[in-house]
Amino acid sequence: TTNVFISINNICRGYFVFSNTYREGIKNLATELSKKHYSLAVLTGDNENEKENLSKLFSGKAELRFNQSPQNKLSFINCLHQKKLNVLMLGDGLNDAGALLKSDVGISITENTNTFTPASDGIMDATKLAELGSLLQYSKTAVRIIIISFIISLLYNFVGLSFAVTGTLSPLIAAILMPISTISLVLFTVASSTLKGKMLKF
Repeated sequence: TTNVFISINNICRGYFVFSNTYREGIKNLATELSKKHYSLAVLTGDNENEKENLSKLFSGKAELRFNQSPQNKLSFINCLHQKKLNVLMLGDGLNDAGALLKSDVGISITENTNTFTPASDGIMDATKLAELGSLLQYSKTAVRIIIISFIISLLYNFVGLSFAVTGTLSPLIAAILMPISTISLVLFTVASSTLKGKMLKF
């Protein structure tokens, strides 16, 4: 909490108490990411008054750094890169802009997607922050689908080339099979992505 005192003619007349609030679902998200063996770190420009609350929120599984300037955050990202680690950075202010840009993946968290946000790889609605774990899982699945599609494409071409070399594949059949192979790959990619999306409730 933060206390702001009001004085009139050097006489204290009272004070306001401000308490920090955290985004809904952040505790469950931290737990989910920890179970998936992601390393977590919190970089904040605030002082250590919230250390106890943040430790509870992240169940002691996140590195906490306070009084962090934009340069401190950028240096932290550079340090992780020197250790050959991939970094995903979430930020919600201009003081995060440098770190967001330097990260392998930078995501700006915003209350209103139509307002100005720092340069980043993606913009995420703050109300959807709890779904970040599902988004990461979906992204990994998308990469697997792309790899499988490439393998299927290579198999198509390998089989077609083997028939063409032996002279058993006529130009007419080849002209028919080529668009069919393309269509089948598109259908496979769309169907797989849609099915995974429904499983994750996207």
